[in-house]
Amino acid sequence: MSNNRAIITGIEAFIPEYILTNQELSTMVDTTDEWIMTRIGVRERHILKEDGLGTSYMGAEAVRKLLEKTNTSPDDIDMVLCATVTPDMLFPATANIISDKVGITNAWGYDINAGCSGFLFSFATASSFIQSGQAKKIVLVTGERMSSITDYQDRSTCPLFGDAAVAMLIEPTTEESMGLQDQILRVDGIGRHYLYQKSGGSMYPATEETVKNREHFIHQDGQTVFKYAVSRMADVSVEIMEKHNLKAEDIAYLIPHQANMRIIEATGKRMGLQNDKILINIEKFGNTAGTSIPLVLWEFEKNFKKGDTLIFSAFGAGFTWGSMLYKWAY
Repeated sequence: MSNNRAIITGIEAFIPEYILTNQELSTMVDTTDEWIMTRIGVRERHILKEDGLGTSYMGAEAVRKLLEKTNTSPDDIDMVLCATVTPDMLFPATANIISDKVGITNAWGYDINAGCSGFLFSFATASSFIQSGQAKKIVLVTGERMSSITDYQDRSTCPLFGDAAVAMLIEPTTEESMGLQDQILRVDGIGRHYLYQKSGGSMYPATEETVKNREHFIHQDGQTVFKYAVSRMADVSVEIMEKHNLKAEDIAYLIPHQANMRIIEATGKRMGLQNDKILINIEKFGNTAGTSIPLVLWEFEKNFKKGDTLIFSAFGAGFTWGSMLYKWAY
């Protein structure tokens, strides 16, 4: 095991052009802008409208921009990881498809499904390969076409989700005070009863009946998921602060999963943070699942200074949840 730490050395995103506003959504299902903003905090979300494109399309576009931005050759990439719950197909892995689309031919990789905690789990995986010395340049893609599994007849879930992809270049550093310092990651399989897509897997393969019963969309027991999310996200974020003797004033920013404004506010409050230390873009992008934290990092990239202490925090289907302590490296 080397002394290397994993750092993000570049970040780029692809955002679909089409914007689904609350006003348009209210013509599709019984809801209003006021109801959505009060309960969730989403005003609009970007949607990939064209069928036949999928998550790999958005991911490949983000990777192309990333390679250009960082002046990196596709031949130099050792590994490609893709965190997603909306792969192009069950197999092959979307990471493999993205690699082919952008000309990455000397790498290996795979997909990681950890729900809305996908970035945390995949970044921890990338870090392990960096620390072991097995990889020096990893492309980590978080991509979701959540609209493909969203039931636009379900007023409780359809206002939540949007589509996007983010690509990050992960490299080693010998500066121990930079990069990923620590993580606390957890799962509880009880979540399978409260947040899931029932059909399309091996237990309930697709049939005419499963399609008719709308079982290929997200199902969520909203109150139960909210209760778990509020407590778990807040608990693990405070836990990593206490583990490293951090006070609110030591933290530059909390980068929370953009699921719900009330969950974000509750987490920040438990951590003792003022609102200006909590970065939020849920209003214009909605919940993009595992892509949401990277999307915040991409949008606010210019706000960060080298050495800034960041806390990443997420909760997702599984249930999965966790927090990370990260020192911005550029």
